[in-house]
Amino acid sequence: MTKQQRYQFFIDYFIAHAPNAETELVYDNPFHLLVAVILSAQCTDKRVNITTPAIFNRYPTVETLSRATFDDLFPLIKSISYPNNKTKHLIGMSTMLVEKFSGKVPMTVDELMLLPGVGRKTANVITSVIDDQPNMAVDTHVFRVSARLGLTTNAKTPLATEKQLVQNIPEQFIYKAHHWLILHGRYICVARNPKCNICGLKTICKYYKKFKKSKKI
Repeated sequence: MTKQQRYQFFIDYFIAHAPNAETELVYDNPFHLLVAVILSAQCTDKRVNITTPAIFNRYPTVETLSRATFDDLFPLIKSISYPNNKTKHLIGMSTMLVEKFSGKVPMTVDELMLLPGVGRKTANVITSVIDDQPNMAVDTHVFRVSARLGLTTNAKTPLATEKQLVQNIPEQFIYKAHHWLILHGRYICVARNPKCNICGLKTICKYYKKFKKSKKI
């Protein structure tokens, strides 16, 4: 099977089985999504969705969050991983949005990465989810699943994975493929004991082919 055939199988499968895949984070506007994505780093979407309503109830806008104090905001997110840093990031991010971007979330990766707490992955999420831009956010699920399926080869870093995926997935599907890979990794191709017996992609999966022979899965 050629790489092109592998990618085509992957795209065709998810167009048929998950045509409307989207983020599981709950949000009402770009600012709320940005807050949620910052909080989601090394934390589950489920936990973030439990946490954000209290934040948005008290700080519904960029302006109100920019005026928050550490001591007021921290108790609202203390159940999230790395609450100290994320509290500082949310206040700093909101302050910069007010001072530099007139309170609006920018829609370019370079501008978003100027914000405290926003790296390339977060910037790619925001631009692809909000604006359908052909940007591929690579988290642990995307990194793992794309390597197992053989969509990427010898990609040692998230950036290397991103570049290979963007190069081989047609532009109109990139923003959607991000969700396909994440959700597949979250529910089927899990890190330990992947559910290969119910996976519709095992016919193209290099991981399955390799370990099926040794009867490890």
